[in-house]
Amino acid sequence: MKTQMLMPLMALTAAVALAQTPAMYSASPDIDRAIEDAIKEERIPGAVCLVGQPGKILHFKAYGNRALVPSKEAMTLDTIFDAASLTKVVATTSSIMKLFDEGRIRLNDKVTVYLPEFQGGKSDITVRQLMTHFSGLRPDLTLTPEWSGYDTGIQKALADKPVAEPGERMIYSDINYELLGEIVHKVSGVPLDEYARNEIFLPLGMKESMFNPPAEWRPRIAPTEMWKGAVLRGVVHDPTARFMGGVAGHAGLFTTAMDLARFATFMLNLGRIEGAQVVSPLTVRKFTEPQTPPLQTTMRGLGWDIDSPFSGNRGELFPIGSYGHTGFTGTSLWIDPYTKTYVILLANSVHPNLRPAITSLRGRVATIAAAAAGIDVQDVTLTGFNELLPARAVGRTAETLTGIDVLVQEKFARLAGKRVGLITNHTGLTRAGGRNIDAMLSGGVKLTALFSPEHGISGKEDQENVANARDEKTGLPVYSLYKGEDRTPGKSVLKGIDVLVFDIQDIGTRFYTYPSTMRNAMQAAAAAKIPILVLDRPDPITGLHVEGPLLEKDKLSFVGCSTLPLRHGMTMGELARFLNEEDGIHAQLEVVKLKNWRRADWFDATTLEWVDPSPNMRSLNAALLYPGIGMLEYSKNYSVGRGTDAPFEQVGADWINGPALAAYLNHRQVPGVRFYATRFTPTASNLKGKVVQGVRFVILDREGFSSLRLGLEVAVALQKLYPGKIDLPLNRNLIGSTEVIEAIGRAEDPRNLEPRLQEELQPFLEKRAKYLLYR
Repeated sequence: MKTQMLMPLMALTAAVALAQTPAMYSASPDIDRAIEDAIKEERIPGAVCLVGQPGKILHFKAYGNRALVPSKEAMTLDTIFDAASLTKVVATTSSIMKLFDEGRIRLNDKVTVYLPEFQGGKSDITVRQLMTHFSGLRPDLTLTPEWSGYDTGIQKALADKPVAEPGERMIYSDINYELLGEIVHKVSGVPLDEYARNEIFLPLGMKESMFNPPAEWRPRIAPTEMWKGAVLRGVVHDPTARFMGGVAGHAGLFTTAMDLARFATFMLNLGRIEGAQVVSPLTVRKFTEPQTPPLQTTMRGLGWDIDSPFSGNRGELFPIGSYGHTGFTGTSLWIDPYTKTYVILLANSVHPNLRPAITSLRGRVATIAAAAAGIDVQDVTLTGFNELLPARAVGRTAETLTGIDVLVQEKFARLAGKRVGLITNHTGLTRAGGRNIDAMLSGGVKLTALFSPEHGISGKEDQENVANARDEKTGLPVYSLYKGEDRTPGKSVLKGIDVLVFDIQDIGTRFYTYPSTMRNAMQAAAAAKIPILVLDRPDPITGLHVEGPLLEKDKLSFVGCSTLPLRHGMTMGELARFLNEEDGIHAQLEVVKLKNWRRADWFDATTLEWVDPSPNMRSLNAALLYPGIGMLEYSKNYSVGRGTDAPFEQVGADWINGPALAAYLNHRQVPGVRFYATRFTPTASNLKGKVVQGVRFVILDREGFSSLRLGLEVAVALQKLYPGKIDLPLNRNLIGSTEVIEAIGRAEDPRNLEPRLQEELQPFLEKRAKYLLYR
């Protein structure tokens, strides 16, 4: 049950006018009590608290004093505060957001694209990593001996050396935002303070927000710490920003509670305020959704904090997926898009001297505000709360029915009276374990011909050409669709068929030949003007995870038949729908849908029996590793484990030092996987009969694991440790992208390459969405 909401006190527009007076508008005695206790305990001299929702104020009150020395001054609603690190989100992030929205900044670009002199022009750090604090840069610049000047500060930031690898771990760093502020300057052509005021603050009506406030504002400014014998008042408290002349991307903004309320309303309205769309809704969503690497203990958006050691001002009730930030001087802002509530607490806790952080007060106020706003778990789910979070491991057990099981339930009504040609192999089993061939015949289906893909009807052939055969049990002819160049059902055979049925288990990876066989069959059915029925089966590595790169058109082959990403996240039925329309086949296609299958299901959730889809695909782990490991498989001097007991779960070569490669990869902290050195002797395929060293893979968290990231990490590791040993162009049809081949060749950091490739998938994802059958 929702708790009763705080009573709205006034319309926002009315509050703006009233905010110029010291009158109080309080609706929460609990908030009053929390802040008044903090003042009595001398944790803060005073504060302004504003809780609101778009168009209305729920609580607005000034408490205590804004100044204690040289004389006491009462706090007023219109007090102007040194926002400290709120500058990072209110000024710098919003400016980057605006430039991104206009296409002038790309998040996955290296910083050197905008600041060529950064790290001598040789850094792999990206704009995204600056914004999420995963750049590896130090927390702040060295301040002794004292220096001065904006340009001096930027030069120091440009030259500062990282203390961690980019993307390795979060280090909250002011240097990140000093650099971002300079990026705004370089891209826009005007300093950050001018750009933020003209493009963000004034359009939002934030007339009392600026850097280096004018002297006439000074009486309303809350002073901060003593410095050189006097309190800082109207001069930024942060020493780095002060040394830089008061304008920096990490600190320097002065603002009021009402201006921040306007800003929060702008964010909650997805970039719109008073009829003006300042930034697109999709851009606001992107910046406030989780953007940190998987398997990290912190969760941050772009600039915004979501769930980290710094997010104490979220309190205990606002859900993960809400967002905010704090400032060292005692300022904080939290925004919840689900209850459409914001909480602004502005204090000058550093006046007249430093005090302990007010984390507990911020959390207490936010919790009271959230309870009063009335969070309803069902409402949160309906508004997309779960969609904002990275995929979490969920133990689900279902009795999934495949397409053949559904036909059995229907007593094969869809095939009644029709002559049927069945494209299948050993994976075409019912849930009970019987062959689809036998189930059809016992169900009265007029099965006249069988067709087999690569590896034959039994799945045991591991050779380039598979001959025609007869089914041992039924005597039905088996026409091979993997015989030389003849890989399409023959016209003469199709003349005696009324409907083609396709039933083969796929593995959800672009380079696998079963989708090509299905595509050829669809084309043949369209040419023969007969329908094709695809009996759907699960994507064993889920229908959620989609990973690039897209296969380029000049790299199409029977191994990769369409412009699909490495891991496409579609069932065979969904893929058939996609190919039928996007590749212009236009067959009379019908998909017999799965029952009791969800997109997030791994194969083990289905409780179906695992049958090796091909001779070397021997486990679900192998299927998950395959998209990444298979990218280099065409290299003749390199083994992906074929001819061993663990294909695709280990790699090696006679030029690899296993312990050295394992150590390098473990140091990279690849999400969801660890590595250990191994030694093996392939009995078939590449390096047959040779003892080789290499590494074996241990998947620790399949939800946080990326097959693409693993493949890139292994490829770049080999290029770095053993330059030129892998013939990358030879693997062009597997890797699928000239850009990626070139990036691996120059050993580009996969932490930067992977997000760029994922970003490029957006048009494909929009196209793919039309053909999905399951939630």
